[in-house]
Amino acid sequence: MSATPHNGGTSMTVLLMQSPLQNFANLIVSYFIEIWDFLIFIGQISGVVIVLIGAILWFTETNQSKGKGLVMSGVLLSLVIEYFVLFPPSFVII
Repeated sequence: MSATPHNGGTSMTVLLMQSPLQNFANLIVSYFIEIWDFLIFIGQISGVVIVLIGAILWFTETNQSKGKGLVMSGVLLSLVIEYFVLFPPSFVII
């Protein structure tokens, strides 16, 4: 038996000291990620609400042209939001 402790085959962990500028950049990136997640949530809810309001206007014949426009806009907004969910910007992928 050897006198050295066995660490499960992993390499030795090296502690890296980060400069204050790197810490600040990491803090900003974490804020961007939180803001991005919140904007995605708001976009998803907005798309559903816009489609529902448009459908109500369209099918109750209150304002059919505005209702059709809102339905199409809500669908387009939902597609754009889903694109950004599938392909987020680089600061979200860490």
